[in-house]
Amino acid sequence: MDSFQKDIDERANLALSNKFELLLFRLGEGQHGGKSELYGINVFKLREIVPMPKINRAAGMMSPLLGMANIRDQFIPVIDLPAVTGCTPKTGLNLLLITEYARSTQAFAVESVENIIRLDWSQVHAAESGVSSRNITSIASLNSDEYKGELALVLDVEQILYDIIPSGRKVDMAAIEGNTNPLKPGAVAIVAEDSKVARQMLEQGLKGMGIPVMMHSTGLEAWEKIKLIAAEAKAAGQPITDRIGMVLTDIEMPEMDGFTLTRNIKSDIVLKQIPVVIHSSLSGSANEDHVRKVGANGYVAKFDVKELSQVINKALEGAVV
Repeated sequence: MDSFQKDIDERANLALSNKFELLLFRLGEGQHGGKSELYGINVFKLREIVPMPKINRAAGMMSPLLGMANIRDQFIPVIDLPAVTGCTPKTGLNLLLITEYARSTQAFAVESVENIIRLDWSQVHAAESGVSSRNITSIASLNSDEYKGELALVLDVEQILYDIIPSGRKVDMAAIEGNTNPLKPGAVAIVAEDSKVARQMLEQGLKGMGIPVMMHSTGLEAWEKIKLIAAEAKAAGQPITDRIGMVLTDIEMPEMDGFTLTRNIKSDIVLKQIPVVIHSSLSGSANEDHVRKVGANGYVAKFDVKELSQVINKALEGAVV
């Protein structure tokens, strides 16, 4: 168990090479029986793994919330992950994955933990066209000897938390009332975000700020669009900032992560003029250090729309060339 919990900061350095580590775990048999599926969550989100403690269930609390657990003198909500995904554990709920997400802490109950594997984001593909579950954001192709040919379903934590606690994930439009579009007339914001619910919330917030957006579900998709617009701007004799006012990107994304997307933009002599803001549920000093290393103009944790507005305005002011 300890091997899963050490050297998290060292693993953070993988992000600078479009790599990450995925914690693999199982939740039991699916709705139609058969082999137990492999699920995954980015190690960045993981604080620790603990044996199932005593759960205190509050009056009126309903599935998939199991109750509250005292973890190191902190009471945190426990979510029954098999119940969320429609699985039935064969041996029960044996472990808690303690995660830190968007400045909050929660625990996910699982049947078993298997391993941590290192992957390139190019091995991870968006799941929207191939998987019906709303709780899966992407599919990872595993290439190790142990799992060769197997797939791991990567959970959409944003969607799960939004469904369970929707009031805590609403966009506070009153916080940005009166904001005006800070971009040049005709310019748009390119947004890269793999979670469907996060894209919806970002689009709502940015439109509330008067910012026109182009939404993309992977970093690679956003990068291809940026290159296309750059070619069109060059042909028209326009500066790129007349077409793209800013880029707003998540960190964790299939095919190309946000750090790689940002580095691609900032290493290009033309594109580097575009302000880039990283918007992520992954908090911590290691990620903020990476934001500076790749040359991003700002960083904000999900989902504080007021802070997002402030960071965008500050990034745009500081990005004038």
